[in-house]
Amino acid sequence: MYFQHSAEMWAEFPGLVPGALRAAGTGDAGADVSAAVARLTGIAARRLAGRAESELPEIQAWRRAFAQLGYKPTQYRCAAEALLRRFRKDGSLPRLHPLIDLCNAASLAFAIPVAVFDQGRLAGGVEVRRAAGTEDYLTFGGETEHPAPGEVIFADEAGRAHARRWTSRQSAWSAVTGQTSAALIVAEALHPSAAADVAGLAETLRAELDAAWSVPAKPVILTADAPRLEF
Repeated sequence: MYFQHSAEMWAEFPGLVPGALRAAGTGDAGADVSAAVARLTGIAARRLAGRAESELPEIQAWRRAFAQLGYKPTQYRCAAEALLRRFRKDGSLPRLHPLIDLCNAASLAFAIPVAVFDQGRLAGGVEVRRAAGTEDYLTFGGETEHPAPGEVIFADEAGRAHARRWTSRQSAWSAVTGQTSAALIVAEALHPSAAADVAGLAETLRAELDAAWSVPAKPVILTADAPRLEF
């Protein structure tokens, strides 16, 4: 299996910094990540004090990318902006699964989109690329959609789209559950300090995964010259 971005995506977004790691043994839905979640959401609360999430440089970079792709930024928000917006209004996020909760909290703290996929639901390699328009995307309501041709998606070798509009919306097909035995975690950023921030986010997740599940996870920062993670 592998994860990568297409050459076209690297050419269009040369400032892209993706980080990825695979974590096996994170299916225990009873793992306690409450302390990590509290610490990370506290960071997010301090960053949002007196300003909106749209003012953060990490979010501004994603808004520019979405506009470049033809997505109206206030209609389609990257996952980090959507989480920050909800957190600012509600003061917390719903608890879903410890791994999801941890990744969401890290996304809030760093204002960087973090996707977490059930590896067992991925068919072969996963590539962030333009859609052909024939791929299947499963909504959380149980409906099957087909991304528009040219839309940026996370696509596997079976023609399933595991995320739509790049970092906007994940698929129910590969969502983490209590039956997940291994996960693929991906963080992506485009702002000027993305290289340092994605590395910091990935290291934070590595440490918290080890603390909560005692599983080794080696973060990898991908580049245009080394764009592929194999596992």
